[in-house]
Amino acid sequence: MASVFDIIGPVMVGPSSSHTAGAVKLGNIARRCCADRINKVDFYLHGSFAETCRGHGTDRALLGGILGMNAADERIRNSLEYARESGIEFAFHSADLGDVHPNTVKIIINCANGSAGELTGASIGGGEVRVSSVNNTHIEFSGKYPTIITVHQDKPGIVAQVSAIFANHAVNIAFLKVFRQSRGSVASMVIETDQEVEPSMLDEIALVAEIKQIMFVDV
Repeated sequence: MASVFDIIGPVMVGPSSSHTAGAVKLGNIARRCCADRINKVDFYLHGSFAETCRGHGTDRALLGGILGMNAADERIRNSLEYARESGIEFAFHSADLGDVHPNTVKIIINCANGSAGELTGASIGGGEVRVSSVNNTHIEFSGKYPTIITVHQDKPGIVAQVSAIFANHAVNIAFLKVFRQSRGSVASMVIETDQEVEPSMLDEIALVAEIKQIMFVDV
């Protein structure tokens, strides 16, 4: 049976859930890739995103997400101006990202501390998204749940150590996926949870010796 959300779609500013609500969510997730103030953002738009970027407000929606706005925020209409006022440089580029969903964007963020972040994801309809890459590492998640992403050394026992932290805090793991290029190399773990994640949990996970980086997404 369809839910009310399925029938009427998400509450949002803009003409299209794919080009507006989903784009805002992708921008919001991408800004978590930067651990400092954002200086510059480049959006590489593929397929339908590239063709209808300005007409459907995709450019404003993506930038609104980068600024932390949600899909119903009236300020999205003027997000380009807000970004300029905040000192954020931005540019939109048409790009062929390969055999991917037509509403795909690659977002590259340059941070004030000199670091850079990258996210590739698609808006798949109804305000839903599918992220396929974070910081040039292949991963998969939807953004529907509070999500923890780690970068760690691929060694036995890492998953067990992190899972024990969740158990100690009575937080249920809805989905857990591990991605790696080869045995013993750098790996990524994506954990989606049923409950909210407290900052203390993130601190405990970060203390696991083999974990090099941790990112938290909750949109």
